Amino acid sequence: MSTEPSLSWLLEKENPGVRFLALRDLVDKSPNDKELIEAKKEAYEKGPIERILKHLTPDGYWIKPGGGYGPKYKSTVWSLILLSQLGASVNDDPRIKKACEYYLDHALSKEKSISYNGTPSGTIACLQGNMSLALTLLKYEDKRLEETYEWMAKNVLGDGVKYYAYNCGPNFACGANGKKSCAWGATKVLLALSGIPENKKTPAINKAIKAGVDFLLGVDPIKADYPTAYNTKPNRDWWDFGFPVFYITDILQIAEAVIAAGYGKDKRLKNTIEFIKSKQDENGRWELEYTYTGKTWGNYGKKGKPNKWVTYRALRVLKPYQ
Repeated sequence: MSTEPSLSWLLEKENPGVRFLALRDLVDKSPNDKELIEAKKEAYEKGPIERILKHLTPDGYWIKPGGGYGPKYKSTVWSLILLSQLGASVNDDPRIKKACEYYLDHALSKEKSISYNGTPSGTIACLQGNMSLALTLLKYEDKRLEETYEWMAKNVLGDGVKYYAYNCGPNFACGANGKKSCAWGATKVLLALSGIPENKKTPAINKAIKAGVDFLLGVDPIKADYPTAYNTKPNRDWWDFGFPVFYITDILQIAEAVIAAGYGKDKRLKNTIEFIKSKQDENGRWELEYTYTGKTWGNYGKKGKPNKWVTYRALRVLKPYQ
C-alpha cells in the first residue's frame, strides 16, 4: 500500500505536533526550511510540548525532586522521555536544558550509570537506555553523558562493571526479569547506543550494538519468545503499538532499534517488517493499541482508533523499505 495517503494525513494542520515530526523525519525538510520552522513553532506553542513544560518547576524537575522516576508517568524521567519523542530540543527552550542538567545531577551514579535513585544499585537497563537516548534526542551535550554511554556498553559486555540486584549481569540481565536477559531493556539500550555519532562510537560501543542486535534477532521478534522471569508466555504488549513509548516495548520499537543499528536489511527482520505492514488499515493508518491516557501529560488519541502518532512511528520504521 502507498504511504502517500497516510503521510498527507499526518501533514494536516489540526495536529501541529505530528505535523512537525512528519515534516522533519518523513519529508526530510531542511532545518532551515521555512515550513519546518513554522511547524516547529506551532508544535511548541499549540502542541503538547508547552503543556509539559509549564509543569516544570523553577529548579528543573517535575512533580518531585531527586532522581525523578516517580510518580509515574509525570515526573522528570517520563516528562523528558515524552519531550524527546515529541521532537523538543534544548536549543529551542532553555527550560529543557535546565531540566536535563538537573536530571543528570540527581540520577547519575558514582559509577557513571543512570539510576532511578542516583546510586549504582538503582541502575536498570531500560531506564539507562531510555534516559541516555532521551537526553541525546533533546540535543543535550554533557561530558557525563558520554561517560555513561561508555559505561552502558561495558555493562552489556561484562567488562569490569559491578552488578547489583536489578542490573545483575551482562547481556541485558535484569533482576526484574528473573535475572535473565531482558528484551525491553535491550531494545532501549540498542536504540541509545545506535544514536551515537559514528565518530564517537568506541570499540566497546560497537561490540555492544552487535550484541544487542544478535540478542533481539536471536528469536523471531514476531513470536517475541524472549526470556521471561518464570518462563511464561510473552507479554501481550509486544504486539500492541502505542504512543508515547516508556519502559514497555513493542515490536515496532524493536524494528526501530535494529534499523538504527544498521541492520535494516538483515533477513531476520523480514517477518517483523511484514507484520508492521499488516497492521496498516485500508486508509494507510495504524491504530493506537496501547495508551497512557490519564496517566501522563496530554492525550495522544483514543485506543482502538486510527492514530497519527502511531502512524508516524510506523512510517518512520518503514521509510527505508519504500
